[in-house]
Amino acid sequence: MFSLLRPRSLAGQLFVMQAFLIVVVVAGCAVFGYVIARGQAREAARRQAGAVARAVADSPSVKEAVRQAQPSRSLQPYAERVRVHAGVDFVTIMDPAGRRWTHPDPHRIGERYLGNTAPALAGRTFSETYTGTLGPSIRVITPIREGGRITGLVSSGITVAAVSDRLAGRLAALAAMAAAATAMGGVGTYVANTRLRRHTHGMNAAELSRMHDYHQATLHAVREGLLMLDGQRKVLLINDGGRELLGLREVDPDRIVGRGVAELDLPAPLTGALLAAEPRVDEVHVTAERVLVLNSSPVSSGDRRGFVVTLRDHTELQALTGELDNERGFTRALRAQAHEAANRLHTVVSLIELGRAEEAVDFATEELQLAQALTDQVVGAVDEPVLAALLLGKAAQAHERGVALLVTPQTRVRAVRGEPPGPLLTRDLVTILGNLIDNAVDAVTGRPGARVTVTVDTGEPGHGELQLCVADNGPGIPAAAEVFRRGWSGKGPGRGLGLALVQQTVHRHGGSVRFREPLGGGAEFTVTLPSARGPR
Repeated sequence: MFSLLRPRSLAGQLFVMQAFLIVVVVAGCAVFGYVIARGQAREAARRQAGAVARAVADSPSVKEAVRQAQPSRSLQPYAERVRVHAGVDFVTIMDPAGRRWTHPDPHRIGERYLGNTAPALAGRTFSETYTGTLGPSIRVITPIREGGRITGLVSSGITVAAVSDRLAGRLAALAAMAAAATAMGGVGTYVANTRLRRHTHGMNAAELSRMHDYHQATLHAVREGLLMLDGQRKVLLINDGGRELLGLREVDPDRIVGRGVAELDLPAPLTGALLAAEPRVDEVHVTAERVLVLNSSPVSSGDRRGFVVTLRDHTELQALTGELDNERGFTRALRAQAHEAANRLHTVVSLIELGRAEEAVDFATEELQLAQALTDQVVGAVDEPVLAALLLGKAAQAHERGVALLVTPQTRVRAVRGEPPGPLLTRDLVTILGNLIDNAVDAVTGRPGARVTVTVDTGEPGHGELQLCVADNGPGIPAAAEVFRRGWSGKGPGRGLGLALVQQTVHRHGGSVRFREPLGGGAEFTVTLPSARGPR
């Protein structure tokens, strides 16, 4: 039955618990206040009775009346006047033996006093709570002294019922204050829990805990990176994928949360994107190890603003895209070569039909020698078939665009046989060399005498370093240009990713890339990789 009545939502449960606690606290305070008030009322009654008893015992008229043969005649009216004016319930004057000379009820005069008198007969004033003829009362007994003798006793007191009547007024005020405190606490608790219910969407503790568990599991299960930033661009949350993609996998998440984006030592363009106020959609960024696609969107909750950032790893996709672009380039080159070969074949056939067989043979032999010269040079110098195909394909593309691509005699590429293949390094070399050649061809296209030279040297087996050098006779590179920054390009907006990928790939393998402007003009890029085996 209790489970059916228990509120379902967390806010409702907290409201019931807080209301119960308020009632308990207020009730406890009320009981404590009652106990204090009762004690204070009893003590006040004791002080009042004591003051009256001592005043009566010290009165000269009382001492004189005690010496008379019938003290009651003068003491009874006096005691009643004092009782009424002092606000006590009785003033009893008695002889040392305890026989009453006065009493609120005249019929009780002459009877023995009900209560203790021994301490007073010993000369002390004392108080007690005792049940007498008027019921339970708080009383004070003091001796009447004259000439060093105790000639009588005075007892003054207030009944417990009268003390309770006095306390009743205080209790009413105390109850009103307790009720007001309970009402105010209930209203405040209701307002606070209404807001809590709105923020928790009416869910109970178990549902919130389950949602938190699902949230944590989902957050750390996805491979994509997720960051949540506050309005000051401090990290509020980062999942495992985000740490992995940003190169922070070795950093404790607790050391990341609460830090500003500018303190994470990320590449400047990526830091700028995270600090930007406007949303970012599918923006490509290059880090030391990866190619990331960034999306950011502002979020707001009340007066608080922040940003949600997602990161996707496009490193492998970018490499595959580069390979696909190369394949497309090869296809276009082959199509152009096929078209050119068809033209040459038609020329040879036409010469034969005209009866000029010797000229047809000379023309065919000359064209074959020109086409075979570069192939023989590349195949003879490059043992790695993937790089050889890349160079031949790029040469065909360059020729189609009116650019001469030359492979220098210093080119030596030796493939190591009998060892496990390593396609990753071969792919990376294709990325590096392909991007450098594409940039060089783009730079010189349309210029008279356009030329690009390529040198690839793997050195001696087991020794040296792998070096790639691509030079062109184009316009060169502007001074202070950040050529390896993503987005820099001399070919207009929307470009500028190739050289950034080159630098990323080179650094990932512990190599270096540099550029200079030769004496004859143009640009020369040199890549050095710490590889003694050559491409794998």
